[in-house]
Order: sequence, then C-alpha cells, then structure tokens
Amino acid sequence: MKVLKYLFLASITLVSCSKSDDYQSVQDYPNVKAAFGSKIDLDNLLNYQNQFIPSYITKDNSFVNPITNKGATLGRVLFYDKKLSSNNTISCASCHQQANAFSDVAVASVGVNGTTGRHAMRLINSRFSNESKFFWDERAASLEAQTTQPIRNHGEMGYSGTNGDQSFSDLISKLSNIGYYKELFQYVYGSEEITESRMQLALGQFIRSIQSFDSKYDVGRASANNDNQPFSNYTAQENTGKNLFLTAPVFDATGNRTSGGLGCAGCHAAPEFDIDPNTRNNGIIGSIGSNTLDLLNTRSPSLRDLVKVDGTTNGPMMHTGVITTLQAAIGHYGTINLAPGNTNLDPRLRPNGFGQQLHLTAPEVNAVVAFIRTLSGTAVYTDPKWSNPFPN
Repeated sequence: MKVLKYLFLASITLVSCSKSDDYQSVQDYPNVKAAFGSKIDLDNLLNYQNQFIPSYITKDNSFVNPITNKGATLGRVLFYDKKLSSNNTISCASCHQQANAFSDVAVASVGVNGTTGRHAMRLINSRFSNESKFFWDERAASLEAQTTQPIRNHGEMGYSGTNGDQSFSDLISKLSNIGYYKELFQYVYGSEEITESRMQLALGQFIRSIQSFDSKYDVGRASANNDNQPFSNYTAQENTGKNLFLTAPVFDATGNRTSGGLGCAGCHAAPEFDIDPNTRNNGIIGSIGSNTLDLLNTRSPSLRDLVKVDGTTNGPMMHTGVITTLQAAIGHYGTINLAPGNTNLDPRLRPNGFGQQLHLTAPEVNAVVAFIRTLSGTAVYTDPKWSNPFPN
C-alpha cells in the first residue's frame, strides 16, 4: 500500500508539472531570480532526470517517484534551505555535505537543540538499491517518508510540535510567505500550495538524483563481461582485493576461515554495492553518548564513495561513527565477537553459531582497501546540480 501511495503521488507530480508549462519565462519568477541568480535558471534546468546510468546497473527504486528536472530543482532548494529549521541555522545539507559524499565528518551532527543520535548516513546512489526503507534502523518506510522526519525532530531541525517547538504546519505557513517558494511550487505543481507530501516528493527526487558512476571500478566494469573477470585497468592488488571482496569464505565447524575470500558481497553485492534488505546488524551495537544497546541498525549506505579517491574518509563509518579507516572497517569483520545481548546479529557473521574469524593477513586487508578505493568517483563532489543554490 505504501508503494501504491507514492505511485499515486508521483503521478500527481507528473500531471501537475505539465500544468506549469505556461510559466516558461524566468521573468515570471522574479523572486527565484533574486534569490538564486544564475545558480537556478528555470529556462535551462540542470539535468536530473536523464543522467547516464551504466547498463550493468539494474536496481532502480525511483519508480515510486520518478525524477523530473523541475521536482529535483525544488528538492535542491529545500535540501539546502536553512529556513526549514526552527532557528534558520540548519538545513538537510548541514548534515549531508556534498564535500563528504553527502555525509558529515562529525560523529554526531549538530542540530538546533543538540546533536543527532546516529551518524549522518551518506546519500550516494540511494536510487540504486533494493532496500526501500530508510534510516539506520529502517524506521521510515520510504525515502519520501524519511525526508521530513529530521524537520519534525526536536533536536535536529526543531518543528516537532513538542518541547515548546512549533509544529510542521507552522513551517508550512512560514514557507508559504517566502516569494521563491510561491514561485517554485507554482512552477513544479501548478499552484503555490505547499504541503508535506509535495515537499517529500521534491526532496526524494533530488536525493535520488545524487549518483556516482565515474569511478575506476566503473571504467573497469564497462569493459568486462562480469565482476568476476579481472579488470584490465586494475592493478594486481586491486584485482586481488576485488576477488577477496566477491568470494565467499569457507569456514570450519568453529567459525574459522579455512579458504575463500572475505564474503563482503554477501551483504554489499556488486555492482551497486548497496545493502541486502535482509541483513541484520553487523555486531556494532553501541549508541552515541550512552551505554544503551542499539540492536536495530540493519541498513547501510552503498559502499560507493566510502572514501574519496585519494583515500581520505568522507567522515567516520557505522551508525556510531566508531570506525574511521577502511583498515579498521575490514578488521571489524575479521573478528566478530558474539556480544552478550545481541539478539540481532546477521547469521552470515556467525557461521555454525560462532562469530566469524577470517584470520586476515596484511596483504589481504591492503588488497581489499585498494579495491574499495576504486569505488569512489569525483563528479559527485563538484557537480553544480547537487551544490548549494543559495549565495555563499
């Protein structure tokens, strides 16, 4: 039913977009021109809806809310607008920064009334995943449902309607009095009316448009028959790391690896490197700033752009931000301890009832690190269509 709802909403988006075709001249939108200058040209929209997608990419969840240039342009404004927070200091982009693959270098991001409870997840290639739920604990049934929850959160953006906060309807009233929103909603939907569902659709389109397919991996994959074939543009170390990543390990009766690879692809399948929707937690069950067990974190972002091409991190990893290097991330999976109280550990990490022991060697770790670095592109950090449209 949730999917049908968003299909219906998306159809409204597509129909209403056609209604605004009478409003093609930027002169009809003086407030947009004044607010964004040349960064948003309504007569020449940036390309969101017809971006290149490699033929080997087969997963695509955008059917629930097809990307349009108009909708994603509105979503970009909403994503970067600090007016969506109660004190006009925090936007979605405050925690999901283009310079860091739309994540944060801080363990916990700063909000209007404190900090976030979990590390800000990278948003790269959210479109290309079988997992439809969002947040680390999958509490949002869809990306669209997720987009306004931080706004409704007391600590993050402050329109919770509790703890002395104004309500979401107060935010709607606030935005309805801003000239560029009157014009943008007219331009996208054919009327100035602002609703939460319209905001969600636009934000969902913008976030799904953020994609990365210009990595060394993509160059190699484009010329190979499949992922298991050695890539001609890879070093020997990178091809070894790829093989270790893709190949399942073989365990003895007590969970010790006796042969095979690391089996990373069991949860992060190539070529999307998204998360298997059926995963449970990965053994990291702490909480930021407390001793409370946090067992329900079963989602993760794609492994693409986990680090920049030069190997520097796009912020710490995992929902607690407890891991800061690729070596440490791989090392975590090398020795899985069956922590007391963890009733939700993924079965793939406890072969034969024992926490897996991969007995990693330094050359193996270095090879997998080298491979994961090939999954990082460059355009996502600089492409204007995903940048801040507001004057600096």
